[in-house]
Amino acid sequence: MAEIKVAGSALLDKLLSAPEGDFLRSAVEQFLQALMEADVSGRIGAERYERTEGRTTQRNGYRDRTWDTRAGSLALRIPKLRDGSYFPGFLEPRRRSEKALASVIQEAYVHGVSTRHVEDLVQAMGMTGISKSQVSRLCAELDELVESFRTRPLETRFPYIWVDATYEKIRVDGRVISQALISAIGVSEDGHREILGFTVDNSESEESWKEFLRSLVARGLHGVQLVTSDAHEGLKKAIAEVFQGASWQRCRVHFLRNLAAKVPASAQGMVLAAVRTIFTQEDLESAREALHKTATMLEEKFPEVAAMLEDAEEDLLAYMVFPEPHRRQISSTNPLERQNKEIKRRTKVVGIFPTRQSLIRLGGALLAEQHDEWVVNRRYMNPKQLASLYGPRQKLLGSRPKNRRARA
Repeated sequence: MAEIKVAGSALLDKLLSAPEGDFLRSAVEQFLQALMEADVSGRIGAERYERTEGRTTQRNGYRDRTWDTRAGSLALRIPKLRDGSYFPGFLEPRRRSEKALASVIQEAYVHGVSTRHVEDLVQAMGMTGISKSQVSRLCAELDELVESFRTRPLETRFPYIWVDATYEKIRVDGRVISQALISAIGVSEDGHREILGFTVDNSESEESWKEFLRSLVARGLHGVQLVTSDAHEGLKKAIAEVFQGASWQRCRVHFLRNLAAKVPASAQGMVLAAVRTIFTQEDLESAREALHKTATMLEEKFPEVAAMLEDAEEDLLAYMVFPEPHRRQISSTNPLERQNKEIKRRTKVVGIFPTRQSLIRLGGALLAEQHDEWVVNRRYMNPKQLASLYGPRQKLLGSRPKNRRARA
């Protein structure tokens, strides 16, 4: 099996150096190529370059074959034999091979290196010469791809980043518990969105967030100007410590949800409409003025809401000092929440994950797919506007003005 491990390592190097990533297609290509190599070794009774008494024939090079799938066109190299012929069963006409392949990949992601489910699916693909230990190693190589993606170097500057967490159920020591799938995305200085990293932890504690954010910095994350997140206390403290000098933007969508919870249902529409006028202003000073007027208007009937607005002023309006075309995206965690909804849609099929690693595997695969789509699609932001963030900038924020009204 040494040749499979070498082939996997070579592919990892190729993936990391490719100008445009295509994680899913490359993962499927690697999986199929390694399956064929293992299948041939089982049929002839020997690994590549191995001499055994039971060897029936020898390898004799490869022939190229392209296979069109929903993951893209796969470039496969089918092993040739000196005596007899070899043709992988999954390429036979009219076989439901692609469906079986999708199941193999899904089971490999969800069940880790366990072979009980994967072996049956491999057999369904027509691969009859593969042992349980070989299947385990092939599944482990998929783990390597996910791990390489989530630990890759971050070499460019990322002026804007968003961080958030979503919870999934995992079976631990016979109990089902919720664990946080923590992730971060960013916009690089060339204008593309990227998945910066992710991890699974027991909770969103301050230490958990610090460890995660520090891991991003250790991989090269730099140039951060603004971090957008919800107002989780542990996360706020971690951001302030790890990204000193960067601004923090409190997600205005989360803020409006928190604010609405303080208002009777009958008045929520009116209150939220009034607060939203703050975010329609053209500049920071106008936004400040609108915030104070709104707080004053609401103070008599909803003093708690008025206090929330005053207290959140700086964090809620941090995005206003950045270029106007960016403000809609950076004022909330919506770009990341859409990603989390897609993860939820896919993980709902699993229900309860058997291990922490299985969640990392499936979550990592989904995030890698999303990353590839962003890299090859059009830019999310204008690079020239992003470049201006690192030049001389007018100091727009200034010192916080005194409240224009006195609160009891």
